[in-house]
Amino acid sequence: MKDFLKYYFKTFKDIASNQSILTTLILSVVFYSFFYPTAYKAQQAEFLPIVIVDEEQSVTTATIVNHVASSPNVDIKAITSNFAEAEQMLKEQKADGILLLPENLSNSLRRGEVGGVGLYLSAANFLKTKQIGLGLATAIENTLATQAEKFGNVSHFSPAMSIHQIPLFNTRSGYGSYVFPAIAPLIVHQTLVLGLCMLIAGYRQFKWQPQHSEFWGIFFAIFTIGCLSAFYLFGFTFWLYDYPHGGNFWGMLLAVPIYVSCVTAIGLLLASFLDIPERAGHLIVFTSIPLFLLSGTAWPHAAMPIWMQYLGNAFPSTQGIQMFIQLNQMGTPTAIVIPKLIYLFSFSIGCLILAWYRLKNKHID
Repeated sequence: MKDFLKYYFKTFKDIASNQSILTTLILSVVFYSFFYPTAYKAQQAEFLPIVIVDEEQSVTTATIVNHVASSPNVDIKAITSNFAEAEQMLKEQKADGILLLPENLSNSLRRGEVGGVGLYLSAANFLKTKQIGLGLATAIENTLATQAEKFGNVSHFSPAMSIHQIPLFNTRSGYGSYVFPAIAPLIVHQTLVLGLCMLIAGYRQFKWQPQHSEFWGIFFAIFTIGCLSAFYLFGFTFWLYDYPHGGNFWGMLLAVPIYVSCVTAIGLLLASFLDIPERAGHLIVFTSIPLFLLSGTAWPHAAMPIWMQYLGNAFPSTQGIQMFIQLNQMGTPTAIVIPKLIYLFSFSIGCLILAWYRLKNKHID
């Protein structure tokens, strides 16, 4: 135990004495905790450019235009009666959507007909498409409902029942509260792997061979840093930016040590293949984006080829990202994530055995 504590605290001392490793393992987590959320602080896109094609130019269409203009989701760039002109603006990316108000709109309402209003959206950016559609649909629905009441004595027309979207977990429907809870476990993963690889590769330059107590001292020092980083992100950062959190607090407390131990084991194993600390940077640059894309956050696994789904699920980062979203944001019972915990624990045991063998027996020429 005395030797273990000696190497445990020596690891912290070595980290503090190396500015690059200190910045990677500790300061970068603090930096990312403010950098990422700040970039998405607005949560939703606003004042997106659209063009309105008003063919009828009546009181009804003027009312729709006024309602649309008051929506924070869109910004009216032009009002024209020429659809070709509006289409050209969309092609030139001067606008992201077209609202077509046809010339027979008022008559359609009087006759109790449904349809006629056209909404054309650019699919180049799905977030913009969603926000424009939401803003325009709300304005059109309210206006048509009001206008239809005026013709109630001559028609049996009644507007369709409104559909209200109520998000269950991302209650603000914001991009920041969607992406950061997913990226937070990957931040812990990548900072630990990078910092640990730099530390071990630095040792190995001097023909270093760990003893049992030294190996476990390093492991638990990095494990401590990783757990504190995860608790800081899942606790303070989620609270500070009002992201959904605390869904299953006790489940999160159980999952963090298992996930961090797996990541630390991976870092030890990968470090056994590196000859100099600088190689760790190459490793992180090569893996960060693929790990995030394969996690199923940016693009759902169901839309990926089968082989890619299996590949993505094989990575502990994928299991961790999905697990912590379930626990922190969705409040999933711990029993549901037991298979993920078992997988991460088993993966960590395998990596630790291989890491010990390689660090003990493989030398850098």
